[in-house]
Amino acid sequence: MAFMRPRTATVAPGGLREPRAYLRAVAHGLLVDHFRRQTLERAYLEALAHQPEPLACSPEDRHMVLQALQRIDKMLDALGARAREVFLLSQLECLTYDDIARRMNISVRTVKRDMQSGFALCIAAMM
Repeated sequence: MAFMRPRTATVAPGGLREPRAYLRAVAHGLLVDHFRRQTLERAYLEALAHQPEPLACSPEDRHMVLQALQRIDKMLDALGARAREVFLLSQLECLTYDDIARRMNISVRTVKRDMQSGFALCIAAMM
C-alpha cells in the first residue's frame, strides 16, 4: 500500500534525495491510518454492544411459546365464565381479591375459590 501511493514531493526526477525521510513519512502515514482504523473499529464495536439484542425468536422458541399459549388457552376454556374473568382480572390487571369482588359484585370467598380453580388448572397444564 505504501508503494502504491508515492510521495511525489520528496521524489526527485533522478531518484530519492532523502530516502530515510521518505520512509519515515511513509511509516508515519501508515501508523496514522492504522490507529484511525483501530479507533473506528473500537467505536463501532462499542456502538454494537449498546444496541438491544435482537427480538426475533428462533423457530424452536416460537414453537415453545405457541405451545404454552395453546395450553393456557385450553386451561382458560376449562374454567367457567366467571372464574375465567376473575382469574384474568387477577393475573392480567393485577387487581386484588377485594377489588375483583367489588368490581364483579361477588364475595371475596368466591374470588378465592375461583382463583384456586384457576391455579389448579395451571398446575395441571404444566404437568
